[in-house]
Amino acid sequence: MKRLFSILAITCLMAIGTVNANATTFATTTATVTSVTQDETAVAEEDLSFHQELKKRFIEGGPGFMGIVLLCLILGLAIAIERIIFLNLSTTNTRKLTQNVEDALNSGGIEAAKEVCRNTKGPVASIFYQGLDRANEDIDAAEKAVVAYGGVQMGQLEKNVSWISLFIALAPMLGFMGTVIGMIQAFDKIEAAGDMQPSLVAGGIKVALLTTVFGLIVAIILQIFYNYIIAKIDSIVNDMEDASITLMDLLVRHKK
Repeated sequence: MKRLFSILAITCLMAIGTVNANATTFATTTATVTSVTQDETAVAEEDLSFHQELKKRFIEGGPGFMGIVLLCLILGLAIAIERIIFLNLSTTNTRKLTQNVEDALNSGGIEAAKEVCRNTKGPVASIFYQGLDRANEDIDAAEKAVVAYGGVQMGQLEKNVSWISLFIALAPMLGFMGTVIGMIQAFDKIEAAGDMQPSLVAGGIKVALLTTVFGLIVAIILQIFYNYIIAKIDSIVNDMEDASITLMDLLVRHKK
């Protein structure tokens, strides 16, 4: 009987120990899962609160200068997008157009070539049309017409681009002005309190840094668009110059 009770007691102790071990493992697993879930929730909250944080920082920077910086960004992007759309629509397959004009000259003469140019969009086709329109005169007159109209088309391509460069320069200037004003406010608070305390100057310095950061961000964004637009204009102008030389050669061969 004593041996039986001993066996039963040992079995009970082992069962209790197993249950405790399982409970501990379950509790640890639950705590780990809960911690991971909380971390994921915190990350999700951070992702969701990005716009709120950006809005908060924008308001802390002051409505005056920050509003003007935002206006520079909106106007600059509007002009940049309009220019990009215009330049993409002005891009022409110069080789195909030149080949079509040459074929039209050989088959139908000047009027057929002019009709091809009328049905083609872009500054290169417009330059071709002006040169062909004076093809009955001498080559010098046609060349002068092409050069003059090329200048007009270049002006159309560069229209409003100077405003983007203005906003690029203006945005960081406004940010730096906000920085100076924020530092002046900080020193005014120090002078009024008669003591150098971090809490007095923290607000002014934060405003100064925020205005500078937002001004630089606006300038960087607009600078990227500006460089793309300038590169696109240069590409179209090079096509115009090459096409003008090709047109003069076509007219010379046609007259011969």
